[in-house]
Amino acid sequence: RSVLIGALAAASGAWGQAAPLTLSCGKPTERQTAGPYFKPNSPRRAAMMESGSNAALLVVTGLVLSTECKPVANALVDFWHADEFGEYDNKGFRYRGHQFTDVQGRWRLETVLPAEYPGRARHLHVNVQAPGKSILTTQLYFPGDRRDGLYRDSLVIRVDKKDDRRIEGSFNFVVEA
Repeated sequence: RSVLIGALAAASGAWGQAAPLTLSCGKPTERQTAGPYFKPNSPRRAAMMESGSNAALLVVTGLVLSTECKPVANALVDFWHADEFGEYDNKGFRYRGHQFTDVQGRWRLETVLPAEYPGRARHLHVNVQAPGKSILTTQLYFPGDRRDGLYRDSLVIRVDKKDDRRIEGSFNFVVEA
């Protein structure tokens, strides 16, 4: 459990500012809409990099935990987001992919920082599903980017490191398992 305490944090403040550590198990991650651009059958991949992109690299890591703070092995984590121009690929699977957590409930995503979608804060869409359980659909946001009504502090990625070309952050999902 002490390992989990260090890994669980709530986001706050500006990008790159450390957030206070909080134990957030017990309450499932907040649900949000999938939006109009979800496509089933995304490819299995943890790196959603596309050739020719000049966008900043985004690396987000985290855990999928049960409400009892136990790691959820083999949980589905399915991401999709807009590209560096704020557009979604509705024909193929650019910036779409899924993966499964390891035995310790860990996941890792490498992609690009999505551009702002008109009327929306920068965000990542995600479905999370513990084996045999219902799907949690939500969205992840970036610190301080509150430009729309869907933004929630509880869904902010904790940004640990940021420079012009690379952003590293973390987020832990809590699901019914």
